[in-house]
Formats: sequence, structure tokens, C-alpha cells
Amino acid sequence: MKSARQVAFEALLKVHKDGAYSNLAVDSLLKENSNLDERDKAFVCNLVYGTLDRLILIDYNLGLYLNQPVRKLKPELHTILRMGTYQLLFMDKVPSRAAVNESVNLAKVNKSSFAASLVNAVLRRVSDNGLKLPEGDDKDPDFLAIKYSCPEWLISLWIDSYGYDNAIQLAEKSLEAPPLVIRVNTTKISVDDLIWKLAEEGVVSEKTDIAENALIISNTGSVEDLLAYKEGYFHAQDLASQLCCKALDPKEGETVFDLCSAPGGKAFTIAETMNNTGVVRAFDIYQSRVELIKSGAERLGLTNVYTYLSDASIYNENYGTADKILCDVPCSGLGIIRRKPEIRFKNKQDIDNLPDLQYRILCNAIRYLKDGGRLVYSTCTLNPKENEDVCERFLAEHPDFSSVKVMPEKMRYAEKDSLTLMTHLHSTDGFFIAVFCKDGGNK
Repeated sequence: MKSARQVAFEALLKVHKDGAYSNLAVDSLLKENSNLDERDKAFVCNLVYGTLDRLILIDYNLGLYLNQPVRKLKPELHTILRMGTYQLLFMDKVPSRAAVNESVNLAKVNKSSFAASLVNAVLRRVSDNGLKLPEGDDKDPDFLAIKYSCPEWLISLWIDSYGYDNAIQLAEKSLEAPPLVIRVNTTKISVDDLIWKLAEEGVVSEKTDIAENALIISNTGSVEDLLAYKEGYFHAQDLASQLCCKALDPKEGETVFDLCSAPGGKAFTIAETMNNTGVVRAFDIYQSRVELIKSGAERLGLTNVYTYLSDASIYNENYGTADKILCDVPCSGLGIIRRKPEIRFKNKQDIDNLPDLQYRILCNAIRYLKDGGRLVYSTCTLNPKENEDVCERFLAEHPDFSSVKVMPEKMRYAEKDSLTLMTHLHSTDGFFIAVFCKDGGNK
């Protein structure tokens, strides 16, 4: 039987060596090690996500006590040292002795027995000296990068795009655990009735005035184990994504396309808003993700959701036309770092190449839109090149489309028709929403 630390080690190693997404690695390993109790599962999640959140700061502190650059450490050893450092500096309930000794034990059974004494010596120095920061101040991007474990280029991007204060608060919020938000499946149950159902399972629910039919829940344990989940009474979805669906304004009986749909949360919310009428066509480029949408719709009892394997950048006349189209394009994900902390370490060049793909998808999307139709362009990133710049180019090259103001004025940080959601301002994921209407459609 594997320990919680061993499971956390394997998850972090997958992220470090294979570039795996942390949430997928954690979910997979927790399923494989179902013997772990809820307390151990919570420990695994805290250790994995916390270590990834603070990675740059952790490596800086490790580097103070090593005779070689941390980047030259073997992946297994590097991962063990990172885990131990995080426990010592940020997990107050873990005794220092336990953090050190268990890290040494991990080294002995994970291809790092040769360095067991090194692990012991380095972590004891970390424990004795506590958290260290380099010399510098809060105006220095290099200092901020280490303090907030956020690459210098990303800190600079946010400062240039949104101002210093917003950038710092975005970096701070990226280190916090996100809330668990759900969207009530109103085709099966009311919000108030679901609150009672969840309470019977020990779950605490809180309404929010940001989005109707949304609940912030806590004290859940594994969501998939809840009877209310199995009965299809809700799906998990951040408030930003729910607001994105609201901006699309789907109506009963309409035909709606969700072009980059997986894992399907927005398609489900759209289908529920339409009261399980009309047609929601959900597309994705990978078959495994299409199956994910299909199984989710089946669990929720949504019979108006139809799934397709399709590349959103390539037109297919067989799909027909739509009244409304959601174009939630692939993006850098810089607005959901607190959910997937490894995103902050993406290759900047790969991010710089995204706007061309996003623009191609947007231009292809409008070929399906009926005259007078409505289209939402959205991303879960905070990067003007992927957001405002793509939209400005689109409007300049498509005079038969006009932009529509999104949401109330009180939600805006800038005077624009589009809406940029920020964690510290809106209590949502970082998100961008723009709405376009074709040929003077209903605004």
C-alpha cells in the first residue's frame, strides 16, 4: 500500500518529467490508490498543488544549500527535495522531523538512495533557516518572480497589460486554492432543493449573486462520490464559465454550437438554460474528450446535447447553421493558474503562437452562424494578445459583425464592450468574454 507522500511524489514526477497536467495526474493516481482515506487524499492534493504553486520560490531556497544548480538534479531527487521544502516552509501542521525523515525514506525507494544523506542535510538547513527571499523590492520583476513563484515574463506581461496593482493581486491570488463551484441542473432540481440534498450528505452550500443557479460548496470530500452528483443534479463549473454561457443568451428551441467543448461544462449549462430543448452541438478534436462530453451529458440527463469529433478550425458544411455559437478557444490558460499551477511554466513562444490559431477558429466559427446570430469568443487567459487583439482584428476584417457590451458596468475594470474577469476583482477564474452579432443582430 502506497503512502500519501509516495502518491504525491509520483504525481509531481509525472508533471516534472512528462509535462502531465497536475489535475489529471492527481485524479488518476488517487483512483489507482483508492485505499487512501479522505484525510490522506486531501494531504496529497495539498502537497502536490502547493509544491507546484511555490516552485520557483522553493527552488530558490533549495539553491542556497546545494553545490550545483537545481536544474541539474535528477528528476526524482529534485522532486523529493521540492516536496520536503514545501512541507517545511508552508505546511505548519507537518512536524519538521517528519518532513525530513519521510523525504529521506522517499529517496531510498525512488532511485535516489545515493543522495539520502544529501536530502537529510539540505532539508535540515531549510528547516533551521526558514523561508528566504533574495535582495530586492516589490518593483523588481525578478524579485517578484521568486516571491510569487511567477515567471518574470508573466509578471511583466500583467504589469504592462493591467497595471502594477492588478498584476500583484493576480500573482497573489494564483497561490490560493480556488473554491468549488457547481451549476445546478435545473432540468432536474431547483437550487433550494439541491441545497437540502447536499446538506443531507454533509455538504455546505452557499448561493452567490454573481451567477444564478450556481452554488459554492465545501466539506465535500470526493465530489464524484456524492449521491447528488451521481443522480445528475449538478456539474462543477467556475462562475466565469457560467457567466460566459449567460453572455451567449441561449433560448429554448434554438440551435447552439459549442466548438471547443470538452470537457463539456459550458455545453451542459447551455443545454440546461434551454430547458433540455432545441439542439446543442458539442465539438472537440479528440475522441477521448468527445466521450467525456457524451458521458457527462448522459449523467445529467441532457438529451439535447449531441457530440462530434471535429477540428474547430476546419469548416464542415454537414453541420448546418446555428442561432448561437460559443467559441471558447484553446488558450494559454493564464487565468486558471490556481487550478493548474504548472501552466505558469509554459513556453512563452508557444503562447505567442496561439493568437493565429484562435483567429482561425473564430473566422471558421462565423461560417456556421445564421444572419442575426450571436457569437461569444472567450478564453480562460489573461493576455491581451489572445483576447482584445484577436477581437479587434476580427472586427476590422469583418464589417458585417458588431460587438455587444457584456454584463453590467459594475463588473468592468476597463471601458470596453468585452469583459475581462479577474480573480481578485470578481471572485472568479481569470477569463475573457466578447460578444459579436452578425448583420445587426439583437443587441
